[in-house]
Amino acid sequence: MKLKVLLTLLLCSVLGFSQSINDYKAVIIPLKYDFIKTDNQYRLATMTKMNLVKAGFQAFYVNEEIPAGFSDRCDLLYIDVKRDNAFLVTKLFIEFKDCYGKVIYTSETGRSKEKDYELAYKESLEDAFKSVNALHYKYSGKSAAPVSNKAQTVIAATPLVPAVQIAATPTADISDPNLLYAQPMENGYQLIDKTPKVVMKLLKTSRPDSFIAIKNGVQGSLNAKDNQWYFEYYQNDKLVSEKVSVKF
Repeated sequence: MKLKVLLTLLLCSVLGFSQSINDYKAVIIPLKYDFIKTDNQYRLATMTKMNLVKAGFQAFYVNEEIPAGFSDRCDLLYIDVKRDNAFLVTKLFIEFKDCYGKVIYTSETGRSKEKDYELAYKESLEDAFKSVNALHYKYSGKSAAPVSNKAQTVIAATPLVPAVQIAATPTADISDPNLLYAQPMENGYQLIDKTPKVVMKLLKTSRPDSFIAIKNGVQGSLNAKDNQWYFEYYQNDKLVSEKVSVKF
């Protein structure tokens, strides 16, 4: 009896996720996951995009120029692949998160006994995507974040303050070898290095000294403090603050 109840709850859960996941236009893919050392190591980012497209999603790497029709970040999902440590078996599972980092869907765990890392990751990732494919994703045409809700969220997250309390825009140190250059976009900026490579994307808020920031699939904020910009985000429930040199 308990087993039947559990299966019913799991089925309802999957159906609920399936309905909500259809309200997102596309998926943003980071180039690097926590368990690998370099961008697209073992072709994981490439394999992720291939599987997403196969499952019916529109997908973009985090450093790609996103078309204008996908400019609202809250209409997008952000994918993360995680490794579950196991002896002699490679286990991967997939998480889809919304623009605020809330997990919308978690896949079944994919497994592989291959010894070669690239083969093992390919096999376990494709195995994990079986549960994603079973959702039969199709964009519903609805917005995942209605205009009224988004407006309320922005107001709540960035309360209006007197102009005298807004920090001055930091002055860029052009001698800094890690200096990033801001390129204007419709709703903010993309920060590029000297390569040039897109390092971070910024979305405007009601304050000129604060942006919603996305870097390698990690969402946080870019804030001006003490004549310097800081990228701030939460990792394992702890606030991380990284100094960033930017020329606007």
